[in-house]
Amino acid sequence: MKLTPKAARLMFGSSLALALTALSVQADTIRFWTTEEQPERLAKQQEMADQFKAETGTTVEVIPVTESDLGTRATAAFAAGDLPDVVYHTLQYALPWAEAGILDTEAATEVIEELGADTFAPGALAMAAFNDETASVPVDGWTQMVVYRKDLFDEAGLEAPDSFADIQAALEALHNPPDMYGFVSATKVDENFMSQVLEHVFLANGVSPVGPDGFQPLDEAKTTEVLDFYKAISKASPPGELYWKQSRELYFDGKAAMIIWSPFILDELAGLRDSAPPTITDDPTSRDLAGKTGIVTKLSGPSNPDGAAWGDVRYFGITNDADTDAAMEFVKYAMDQGYTQTLAIAPEGKFPVRRGNADNPTAFSEAWAELPVGVDRKAPLGELYEQAMIDEIVGGLDVAQRWGVAEGQLSLASKMINSQAINRIVRQYIDDEIDAAAAVAAMNEELAKVQ
Repeated sequence: MKLTPKAARLMFGSSLALALTALSVQADTIRFWTTEEQPERLAKQQEMADQFKAETGTTVEVIPVTESDLGTRATAAFAAGDLPDVVYHTLQYALPWAEAGILDTEAATEVIEELGADTFAPGALAMAAFNDETASVPVDGWTQMVVYRKDLFDEAGLEAPDSFADIQAALEALHNPPDMYGFVSATKVDENFMSQVLEHVFLANGVSPVGPDGFQPLDEAKTTEVLDFYKAISKASPPGELYWKQSRELYFDGKAAMIIWSPFILDELAGLRDSAPPTITDDPTSRDLAGKTGIVTKLSGPSNPDGAAWGDVRYFGITNDADTDAAMEFVKYAMDQGYTQTLAIAPEGKFPVRRGNADNPTAFSEAWAELPVGVDRKAPLGELYEQAMIDEIVGGLDVAQRWGVAEGQLSLASKMINSQAINRIVRQYIDDEIDAAAAVAAMNEELAKVQ
């Protein structure tokens, strides 16, 4: 069994550990599992791995793993003592893998400290906090956004829609169907899109169904505020079963003042993707709609004036089977000299969780804004959108949250979301089938059953 530097420190003390480190030889090859398995994305990761080899002499074997298989493959490899050295993984695995002993949290924490913890988005670090360490190294992320017609807001003298109250004021001013809907909410209960939008809205008002000990009954007063807000945006939406498809189509056609969407809409808004063109003009390649659009990442409700952003973050996990020194060096390289290349895999959905370095605190944010996005045509986000909007996009990760992360109950929260009980009951409420008190009671009853 190989002796890692961490094990050496624990077994023999710091002096012997230093001696072993001095005598250690860098690994010839390390293995890197990645869920970014599309050919173009694999090629970019291989290019970075080749650059790392040229710098260090260590080969990185880039191994694609389908995201839905990652959990079972990691569990099997852990049991066999055959984990890769580094794993690119989703938020959902950070704390469970740390608890199971799959991740070397000390190594990850050391990497973050050497790079500078203050150069990382606080929200991304907080989501992976584990026993005064950080389970894995944050790599990239994205936040859900309120996408809105800034030109119409400016004309009407409206505030940016970053609170329940500001959104409802905009509904009153701009909702004029069928020419213009105030909002296109998510109402199709069996779509994950509705689950994501609802979690975002609940978080905005400081409401969560989980606490440190598991299920935590929803506060009736705060949840009623959420329900009333969601009913308001749904009543200002077209009828029917709505999800991401209709919200994008109506916004692109100039018939929606506000929608909630992921940042993957940013290149499409600018006419860079033929499969999803803006139809607000006769030119499907027009950037006109992008110029009329603003975004908000942090949303607040009346009971939570500080607000919250719904975020999805990805991490580099250094495993307990790793050649620790080589794995740490690779992760540091991928988050420093190679970080722009890391983000270039898919810039529209990979916001930099590390803004810059000691020399330039905004180096990576600036480089990211210049990376080309799009499918059929390419252009950098910094060319398509104003700097204030770029800053808002990146800044959302500072306050990004998810149910259950802070409480160590992400797994339970995910099961509650996947049950779609909240979706079903909220839909009953917005359809006026039940009142708010009955809706809160029904949600609490259903969520309490989730194990």
